[in-house]
Amino acid sequence: MLQAQKRGLFLSVEGTEGVGKSTNINLIENFLRDRSIDLVVTREPGGTPLAEELREILLANRDEAFDPTAELLTVFAARAQHLNTVIEPALAAGRWVLCDRFTDATFAYQGAGRRLSQEVIAQLEKLVQGDRQPDKTFLLDIDVELGLQRARARAELDRFEQEQLAFFERVRDCYQQRAVADPQRFVVIDAGQTLESVQADLLAELERLLERVL
Repeated sequence: MLQAQKRGLFLSVEGTEGVGKSTNINLIENFLRDRSIDLVVTREPGGTPLAEELREILLANRDEAFDPTAELLTVFAARAQHLNTVIEPALAAGRWVLCDRFTDATFAYQGAGRRLSQEVIAQLEKLVQGDRQPDKTFLLDIDVELGLQRARARAELDRFEQEQLAFFERVRDCYQQRAVADPQRFVVIDAGQTLESVQADLLAELERLLERVL
């Protein structure tokens, strides 16, 4: 359910590698700022100096294997800092928050991808964020192989981007299942289309959102 307008609106953008999150987050940001919406744009993991340091730890390629449970706890440590330092104060002040990934990514990457317990993740979710969820989540969905081709053509791959195809298939499946389970919150956008078509779909959804809340 969308929250009362006296508090800000919390939007997240999710997707596997190569879906074009950065480009489309920029589109969403410009759309909202053009309509004079007071907006905070942030990302996970990250969003504060401490959380950005934890992000670097999570993404860095290293010789030592990163234990999956340690990875999960690091993600939630960064999230607790981000949520309490940036997201909650912004929403309480009536500002909107646009976040590149949130807890859906944890269920997808650490849960499905790393095969960690979804129940354990849900317990950590409750501990760290209570009932806080994005009001609307834009899921950019793409064929995994196509997305990885795009990611590999873009830049040097981080630790997650070097995972095998089966890992990302599990991640995508989890995202799709979560979207089906919560259709009021999720908007699924076909990111395999041309950029123009993707952005046209996004803009149409944003117009509908604003009609409902403004």
